Amino acid sequence: MGVAHGENIFLNAEQVIAHMESLADEQQAQHLMRFFKTDKGDYGEGDRFLGIRVPVTRRVVSQCKTLPLVEVDKLLASPWHEVRLCGLLVLVAQMEANSAKRLIASSQAIALRDNIVEFYLAHARSANNWDLVDLSVYKILGEWLVMPSNYNDKAKLAVIDRLAASVNLWEQRMSMVCTLGPLKHGDPSFTLRYAERHLHHPHDLMHKAVGWMLREMGKRVNLDVLREFLVAHVHEMPRTALRYAIELMDADERKLWMQK
Repeated sequence: MGVAHGENIFLNAEQVIAHMESLADEQQAQHLMRFFKTDKGDYGEGDRFLGIRVPVTRRVVSQCKTLPLVEVDKLLASPWHEVRLCGLLVLVAQMEANSAKRLIASSQAIALRDNIVEFYLAHARSANNWDLVDLSVYKILGEWLVMPSNYNDKAKLAVIDRLAASVNLWEQRMSMVCTLGPLKHGDPSFTLRYAERHLHHPHDLMHKAVGWMLREMGKRVNLDVLREFLVAHVHEMPRTALRYAIELMDADERKLWMQK
């Protein structure tokens, strides 16, 4: 008999991990290790992969999304990249479940959302590659920034500022990519704040993150807000960040910005 959509058949982390290990594909794992730069000296050095594609991991998540945080903790401690992704996506699912329209102002849901965010931040370094950050952070931290919380706006900003000031590349990327959450609600203030903060970052992965969020700002808020940022900063922006930021402009305008 098939499993009903969304039915939770895995009751603990051990069951999830055993199932995911049974899905391992060595050839795909080798491909992913190259793609995510796991060689010595690369940004993903030493990471280990089972060789499971993201849609398959999402199917596993749909069958364990009510796992208690004590079990999610075990997923996030796994040496397997895909198992950690599973843990992060369980947190995303729980954040979304507690962010339904009817629950936005619920004191119980507010406390649960804050708890998920605190747990996510405590385990931030388990998200130790760009995909783990990008698939989770804006749906957890990003949504939290614009939703009712027991944290006030100043305290929320302090949380993201701490990530931005971290010496850890992935926490820095979190501070930038989480701003997609507010952008989806029409608020560019976080994107502008952290794009300026990271404008001179030395790593190409941060140049891409900055450019990506600026592009999304132009798309979701207003192209003129993006143009104002570019007028102020185009002469100091890394070329990669600029290319990403202007991707949705027409060819003539892109050319003008690149010439500047």
